[in-house]
Amino acid sequence: MDVNDITFSYDRRIDRLHQVNAQIQPGKITTIIGPNGCGKSTLLHVMSNNAVPRLGQVILDGKTIAQYKPKELARKLAVVHQQNEAPTDLTIEKLVSFGRLPHRTLFSSLQAEDEQAIEWALDCTNLHEKRFSTLDQLSGGEQQRVWIAMALAQRTPILFLDEPTTYLDMYYQLEIMELIDRLNKEHQLTIVMVLHDINQAIRYSHHLIAMKAGAIIASGVPDDMITHDLIRDIYGVEVLVRHDAEAGLHLIPIGVGL
Repeated sequence: MDVNDITFSYDRRIDRLHQVNAQIQPGKITTIIGPNGCGKSTLLHVMSNNAVPRLGQVILDGKTIAQYKPKELARKLAVVHQQNEAPTDLTIEKLVSFGRLPHRTLFSSLQAEDEQAIEWALDCTNLHEKRFSTLDQLSGGEQQRVWIAMALAQRTPILFLDEPTTYLDMYYQLEIMELIDRLNKEHQLTIVMVLHDINQAIRYSHHLIAMKAGAIIASGVPDDMITHDLIRDIYGVEVLVRHDAEAGLHLIPIGVGL
């Protein structure tokens, strides 16, 4: 996927994205980082055709995403949004089955291929024992796994995740990040996500995109890209950049820059 000269504004007066260029590497995990309001989620929305840019194009498999019909694009990429809602009386299995809609007609019944995809998604997210539970019976981390399972049931080669660890405690954050890592390694999914936790982004990503004020100011391999000066420039925070055998590259915040 190639992002070419994207400019986007909600009101056509103030650009939320300004001449953004990026390339998503197939089979890798790419994470978009940056402060609140810098355009991270907006870029993800444009890349998934949930927002239409004022200028520029997003190219997927030789076509602009605007050329894809909705179901056709939904067979190419799946999106897990930051906030999701569903009727509380639906079972987890039923919710996950909605991921098969791009592969079916409106009133068609589930076919063997659909059943296999649902089973695979439940297996990947360790939700088999919860399949007959309803969403409100699950913990926050389990609920997030349900939304990921529904996206996986689409059986797309690309998965977008918008802040997948938001509102989760440390245990469930790590559980979700380990799941994302496993999906990439075992199933070769191309994953693009937005994260606030820089250390998680460093640890679980092959490639980082750093944004500030609607523009990409740096991108590359975490070990090469993350520096004290970059973090201070993006976030206005002073950090110690450390690298050791057990934790790898990581940051220790020490104060707010003046």
